[in-house]
Amino acid sequence: MTQLPLDGVRIIAVEQYGAGPYGSMYLADLGAEVIKIENPAIGGDVSRQTGPFFLGENDSYFYQTFNVNKKSLTLNLKSEEGRKVFEKLVKTADAVTNNLRGDQPQKLGITYEQLKHINPKIVCGHLSAYGRDNDRASWPGYDYLMQAEAGLMSLTGEPDQAPTRFGVSMVDFMTGAVASLGLTAAMLGAHRTGQGRDVDVSLFDVALHQLSYPATWYLNESHVVKRVARSAHPATVPCQLYKTQDSFVFLMAMTDKFWDVLVDILDDAVLKESRFSAVAGRRENRDILTTEIDRVLAAHPTAYWLEVLKGRIPCAPVYDVPQALNNQYIRDIGMVQSVPHPANQEMEILANPIKLDGQRLSGKAAVPMGTDTESLLTELGYSAAQIAELSASKAV
Repeated sequence: MTQLPLDGVRIIAVEQYGAGPYGSMYLADLGAEVIKIENPAIGGDVSRQTGPFFLGENDSYFYQTFNVNKKSLTLNLKSEEGRKVFEKLVKTADAVTNNLRGDQPQKLGITYEQLKHINPKIVCGHLSAYGRDNDRASWPGYDYLMQAEAGLMSLTGEPDQAPTRFGVSMVDFMTGAVASLGLTAAMLGAHRTGQGRDVDVSLFDVALHQLSYPATWYLNESHVVKRVARSAHPATVPCQLYKTQDSFVFLMAMTDKFWDVLVDILDDAVLKESRFSAVAGRRENRDILTTEIDRVLAAHPTAYWLEVLKGRIPCAPVYDVPQALNNQYIRDIGMVQSVPHPANQEMEILANPIKLDGQRLSGKAAVPMGTDTESLLTELGYSAAQIAELSASKAV
């Protein structure tokens, strides 16, 4: 792909671990020059040391997951000389993004108010746990806490079990994606008007926003959505896990049209009864319907039903991680890409889900800490002697 949408866009990323790097990786994949600022005094992004699997010193598969296609500049923003380097870089940039605690951007001097005199068009993105403008600004916070307080855990899991978190840090990932959307929108505005701004996104706000229609139902009708057995939809039936002869299958006959097709395929007299013919009837008789569909599906294994139902009824097998990643379909559609790494020439990661002109976006392995320090400093006008001085003073 010769031209990516964000080619020529420069973004400075003061980020580490998950949410921030996940979001900025989308921008890097789409062509932006994302320059990670890594503090050499602490070994850079903490996820470089996140195990259990490593690719040599100060590099991990966890780090590679969120940092392909980015540059790395070692820089101590709290040092006087490091700050001067940063400000020179800001003059050349379109945005500065961070995922620091809410009270830190102001202290570090990376808000729009503090940088606009250097570059009026600069956009400053702030991804924090609880935001920068309330009494929780100084609170540390993580994905799992947001799932708990925003009500998401109360909706997840079986009714008779403890509330359950998602299997991965979906609030981190959603917040990263939302933050990058906000940053991109603000950059478009700055290119049009010549004026940048601050963009704030918090883990808590995004987690709460994911309550979506259960929140609307409660706010307007005081209706409380409860967990339903078999991961069922709270209102539409059938839409849940059903037992087959050897495992489970997830069926979603969410409209009368799909229900009629399902009944025709299963060809069972009980399922054809009038009490199940309408959406409301199926919802009122959910437990009975579950028992009857289980009975019919128990005649054959999951593989049989998937073959019979594919393309006609929305359905899916319930895979574990190895099964999901060994599914030939994900290879056929290009969702696994090879990203050669010096320590593993056959390293594979999941591809970006965005396609441009029908093509997957490509990736290059995340580089060692500080790989781009010298070239970026040279571009900013520093001589070899000056770079050596900055290094000796631990500013870079």
